[in-house]
Amino acid sequence: MVLSIVVPCYNEEEVLEETASRLTGLLDRLAAEKKISAASKIYFVDDGSKDRTWELIAQLNETYPSVHGIKLSRNRGHQNALLAGLYTAEGDALVSIDADLQDDVNVIEEMVERFHEGYEIVYGVRKERKTDSFFKRATAEGFYKIMHLMGVDIVFNHADYRLMSRRAVEELKHYHEVNLFLRAMVPMIGFKSTSVYYDRAERFAGESKYPLKKMLSFAWDGITSFSVVPLRLITTTGVLIFVMSIFISLWVLWIKLFTDDAVPGWASTVLPIYFIGGIQVFSIGIVGEYIGKMYMETKRRPRFIIETVI
Repeated sequence: MVLSIVVPCYNEEEVLEETASRLTGLLDRLAAEKKISAASKIYFVDDGSKDRTWELIAQLNETYPSVHGIKLSRNRGHQNALLAGLYTAEGDALVSIDADLQDDVNVIEEMVERFHEGYEIVYGVRKERKTDSFFKRATAEGFYKIMHLMGVDIVFNHADYRLMSRRAVEELKHYHEVNLFLRAMVPMIGFKSTSVYYDRAERFAGESKYPLKKMLSFAWDGITSFSVVPLRLITTTGVLIFVMSIFISLWVLWIKLFTDDAVPGWASTVLPIYFIGGIQVFSIGIVGEYIGKMYMETKRRPRFIIETVI
């Protein structure tokens, strides 16, 4: 079985050599044990890095016969870089893993074993989140729970560390959306799948490429790309406000017609206006998000452009 490992990279010069060393060592060992072919490869995908990442990939290509490089014409984001690697790499099975070495590379051996057992998609799932701060752990786990509540089929505590068979990758090509969220797209393929579990380590070197702002944006893209629940919540909220308005109107009429307690007041007039106005603006914002995604999809622009392959 020819195995290819796809590694998206953005400004990873500090960790790249160690990543290549560990992955090539793993391939050599698995090939020696006859679990994979000696023709297995590693593809580093340079996502428009501003440091020496591509220069190092070129050097690694000369040092290790199994190392290859894919250079995108500009920065297109982690998901697009990952997709570019999956669509370009050769092999019977493809593993995607980040370059920062937080994911345990030795779990790839277990993924290969599950592949030989007949599984076409093998998810790498974190056992726990001890290395995360309390805030990151709470927000990440909360995100997965919200996605499940909204009806999105997503593997809990799984990022983009997975093995996919060639057939699964070919089926993935039939999904043409521009707003990518592979964690939810891959389970939609529906082939026989399983999970392997591992402990996530600290980043080997360098800084995280996913600060809070990017994580929130990524989470919002995931929700709005795979669920219409926010739109339905707008309808539900509108119905509830309408029902409340009827009861309040009846109460006001009763006070006006049958009691002497009716006192013209500023609050009873202005506060409902503010409340309903806020709901309307919020609702328009959510609808705008979906319209914006429709706008991006209808353009049919390429998700990535490959400049060089070595």
